[in-house]
Amino acid sequence: MPSTKDNLKILFEDNHLIIVNKQSGDIIQGDKTGDTPLSEIVKEYIKEKYNKPGNVFLGVVHRLDRPTTGVVVFAKTSKALERFNKMLRDKTVNKTYWAVVKNKPIKEIDTLTGYLKKNPKNNKSTSYSSEIEGSKKATLHYKTLKSLDNYHLLEVDLETGRHHQIRCQLAAIGSPIKGDLKYGFNRSNKDASIHLHARKIEFIHPVTKETILITAPTPNEVIWQACN
Repeated sequence: MPSTKDNLKILFEDNHLIIVNKQSGDIIQGDKTGDTPLSEIVKEYIKEKYNKPGNVFLGVVHRLDRPTTGVVVFAKTSKALERFNKMLRDKTVNKTYWAVVKNKPIKEIDTLTGYLKKNPKNNKSTSYSSEIEGSKKATLHYKTLKSLDNYHLLEVDLETGRHHQIRCQLAAIGSPIKGDLKYGFNRSNKDASIHLHARKIEFIHPVTKETILITAPTPNEVIWQACN
């Protein structure tokens, strides 16, 4: 169920950052659907909690696809936004994802490297084994954490952050994510989610310099609960 101001799942908050457990259906920033984005819901929460007059500053640091769930970081100050963006560029932010797939990959642990090209018409990426015009190199590492009766839980660490990278690269090895019709799964989830969850984020706080490690609980759903 998409987030509202009243069911917002806040994982961490200080004067500089606010980290939220995104629900399936949330969009991070406004788009052509006209649906209220998560960024506006968080702004509304801040405005109300701290009784702030006028506009509330909130910087969008990174995005997650609409059907996915998990950790999303927002910056509450321009200084934190600027510094966090630099950390992302410098690759000093570690993000870990969980993905549930039906077909177990041949290798328990592997590194996938491909060249992804986005098609803006259908908002979908295709993975190629060698570089083609307009493609970008994409690398991820995965390991199989658990096998259920019909599904398998993979933990994924990204080395690059490409459009639909995890969805595309897992589909390319024959392991599309549960519910992900766009990338070849045979049926959708009832709530239009996909079983991809931004599980953890670890970084040095851009202002206080403390080590921050945040783990987002998985959605309250049968298969996700069996994965824990």
